[in-house]
Amino acid sequence: MAGSSKKAIYGAILANIAIAISKFIAAFFTSSSSMLSEGIHSLVDTGNGALLLFGINKSNTPADEHHPYGYGNEVYFWSFVVAVLIFALGGGIALFEGIEAILYPPKEVEREHIMWNYVVLGLAMLFEGSALRVALKQFNSTRGDKSFIQELVDIKDTSTAAIVIEDSAALIGLAMAFICVALGDITDIVYFDGIGSILIGLLLISVSLFFATECKDLLIGEGLIESDLKKITAILDNEENVIAYKRPLSLYFGPNEVLVNLDANFKDELTADDIEKTIDNIESKIKQVLPFVNRIFIEAETIKTKKRTKSEPNNQIN
Repeated sequence: MAGSSKKAIYGAILANIAIAISKFIAAFFTSSSSMLSEGIHSLVDTGNGALLLFGINKSNTPADEHHPYGYGNEVYFWSFVVAVLIFALGGGIALFEGIEAILYPPKEVEREHIMWNYVVLGLAMLFEGSALRVALKQFNSTRGDKSFIQELVDIKDTSTAAIVIEDSAALIGLAMAFICVALGDITDIVYFDGIGSILIGLLLISVSLFFATECKDLLIGEGLIESDLKKITAILDNEENVIAYKRPLSLYFGPNEVLVNLDANFKDELTADDIEKTIDNIESKIKQVLPFVNRIFIEAETIKTKKRTKSEPNNQIN
């Protein structure tokens, strides 16, 4: 999944480079704080895209003796760095520029080159919308029936989530900048420019905190969501040679790298070969329903509580 995110990231980088240049040109001619904040936002997004690509490439490094489970968590680390950069460089600078523009506003709204703002913001919305469309196509390919917000919470491919979040925030920020520039132009109130910059800063800080929290959960050891765990327990419930089992333990090592540990009690009359075949069958079925689970460890253990059947409540030990 992470590898397929590259197309969306490349599209976002190219769009952000063009948009950042045009925004800075407009900010130079109009002295607009909102436009300068938007330019910084696009510049930060460009750098973030490069960091996400770096993280994806590092996460594909083969496992070695020092990292026997591979380097999949690299993509989570660099996604967390991106979240911090959105907060510090994007939101922080935009907030600072907005406050400064309100404390030390110009005497009047700059009108001579204000058309630059409208043209650049309009083009930026077009470019950002195109980049977001590519990212959403990848994002929606795994969303199923979940809501947009729920998928953002559940998704483990943080590189795709980062691009969707950044591009969505960019479009909202552009709309804020456009409205504030227009209000300043219409009313001649110079404070609208600073207000727009502050709103953009608060937006970016909110987005970065949400994304950082999601990355943190994966970095410190997040497991499979409940719906995926139920798929595993359903396989165990339907395996006639399994008498009882404990709640499966799982851990993400990357978007497509998941470890699952199972403790199961097998029928006493089974031979070693029978147990081996049963374990192979369980592993095969789990990988069939959850292809991203690539490491499964099943331990035979004496468990007194009996296995749940279709007509009984869930009695497996947690």
